[in-house]
Amino acid sequence: MTFVKFLSSALALLQFLGMTFSIIPYEKEVDYGGTPTVETQVTEWLTLVENGDSLYSIVRGADASPSEITAANELQSYLAQISGVTLTLKTDADSPSPKEIIVGKTNREDARSYTIDRQAFGDEGFRLLVSGEKLIIAGGELRGTLYGVYTFLEEQLGCRWFTDTVTTIPEMSTVKINAQLDDTQIPVFEARHLNGDGSVAWQVKHKGNVHLNTPAFGGGYNNITWDVSMDKFVPDSLITTHPEYFAYREDTGERTAAHVCLSNPGTLQTAIANARALIQRAAPGQNIIHVGQKDNQDYCQCETCKALYEQYGSLSATIVLFTNALSDAFAQEYPDITYTFYAYLNTEAPPKNLMCKSNVTPVLCPINACYAHPINECGNEDGSQNETFAYRFSKHEPRYVDYLAGWGESAEKVYIYNYTVNFLNYLQFAANLQTFAPNFKFYSENKVAGIYYNCGGGHHTAAFNDLRNYIKAKTMWDPDCDVKRHMDEFMAAYYGDAAPFIKEYLDYFTAKVIATTHDYIMEWHYQTAIMTNKEVRALDSLWDKAEAAALTDAQRLQVEIARLSFQFYKANLFRGEFFILNPFRGVQNERLYDDLKAHGISMICAYTPMPAKEEIDFFLTSPVDWR
Repeated sequence: MTFVKFLSSALALLQFLGMTFSIIPYEKEVDYGGTPTVETQVTEWLTLVENGDSLYSIVRGADASPSEITAANELQSYLAQISGVTLTLKTDADSPSPKEIIVGKTNREDARSYTIDRQAFGDEGFRLLVSGEKLIIAGGELRGTLYGVYTFLEEQLGCRWFTDTVTTIPEMSTVKINAQLDDTQIPVFEARHLNGDGSVAWQVKHKGNVHLNTPAFGGGYNNITWDVSMDKFVPDSLITTHPEYFAYREDTGERTAAHVCLSNPGTLQTAIANARALIQRAAPGQNIIHVGQKDNQDYCQCETCKALYEQYGSLSATIVLFTNALSDAFAQEYPDITYTFYAYLNTEAPPKNLMCKSNVTPVLCPINACYAHPINECGNEDGSQNETFAYRFSKHEPRYVDYLAGWGESAEKVYIYNYTVNFLNYLQFAANLQTFAPNFKFYSENKVAGIYYNCGGGHHTAAFNDLRNYIKAKTMWDPDCDVKRHMDEFMAAYYGDAAPFIKEYLDYFTAKVIATTHDYIMEWHYQTAIMTNKEVRALDSLWDKAEAAALTDAQRLQVEIARLSFQFYKANLFRGEFFILNPFRGVQNERLYDDLKAHGISMICAYTPMPAKEEIDFFLTSPVDWR
């Protein structure tokens, strides 16, 4: 290390210590991103329901698409829940009437009244329009009209679907809307993956469209294969008869099924045969082949593969060539099949002078990126090689910006595999709510066409995952949305009168993470923000106030679950009642274990459930050991 670097790192360390121990002030206000909402000033109203009565009917096309039929039915159902009035549902084969809510593509559309530019809207864009006494909700026939209905119910009438069980459906005998309404929305990303714990119906309400092969909801982007899928193309069992299909490792001098030799012609032919069988068995609507490399770094080091790495300047060369070859193999037979592959771990860096086929899309996986700071601003990365004084307390150029730019040059479009929770410590709060909007905005400006969402499985509700899923959905559709507003609305419904105290806790914890550390998806407990004793007491006081608030049983349960995240944090860092010299620390740990189990939490990491209680020495261990 040069003296200049040492001095820079030393100053950064002093700043870190100063902020950690509240000697040096830092920004306490968290900017969650997006643009603050400006309420529309309504000067003229269109009344749809008045005092429990309505002259309006809902009109859809006689030949409406399945999702347009769903859209009309959903609008009728929710208007009835809101007003108590069930509007008549008709098709455009019926004679027009003066007061209609027109849903989807109908014969009511003409140049004299209104038009919907479906070519510009694509499959999912829509327009909400008041024309005279008519309300029009229409857009792309595949999913656009359905999204338009849900957006109308949400943005114009106040419906909210925070989770499957926490919803807000207003009740009013008079339903009126802005008579000047004219709102067009087109999604920023074509593929939006919401793999949280929400149902298919919840995901559709929030315009998720990946792995949702339901015609009534307009289908979506559906994979024949997904995630780590290489074994489906080249089964591990073949290593006994065709070891040359698998990775050669220089360190052992042997082949291993941990990875595949992607340069071997036999490997490709085997993959083509198995892919053909998978395509033939695929359900209608499944048309994406994902070539998912195995989840390790034991890539092939045979002479042919090494030569390709050298030629194209990256280990990703063979996966690009392999996926391109699959695409070529089925170009005539199955022209509608598209292909994706992971740019992951050793294959994050794009190759040079090698293009992806037009129907081949890389899925960049920023697994080592910091998620506490925008990805285009922070270059700090996770990894044992980076756990040094010099690295942690110095700034680095954001490599993923270069990776994304390179893939943008190599492919027509790029998808992002976005990680959102701490897989080593599910219950540890991942301070990343403030980066969804700026990250997605940056991605949208750099050829990213889809976001795949990895939040792990269940078992981590204490880490505010329901809130995270909701904010993720909102920012995935519109990175410019008002994130703070969405957070406030969610928390008010989910936590009731405890919401202000929990929001203050999240703001404080997030601000300290931003100022003093980084946030990774494979982060150990000691890497997170360090709270002083005074701060621990203050944060515990916020939780005491939250639990003392007037709450429903459901809200109280959610508050108790959320507090477990802070208990988990304290127990792992020996803070508060879990202080290492407290003779009753073992009792507190056992109480925490019982609380986790009582609140339905059985896993504290992504890989193994917690052991049985009798297997744990609660005095000599911390929760991080219960795996």
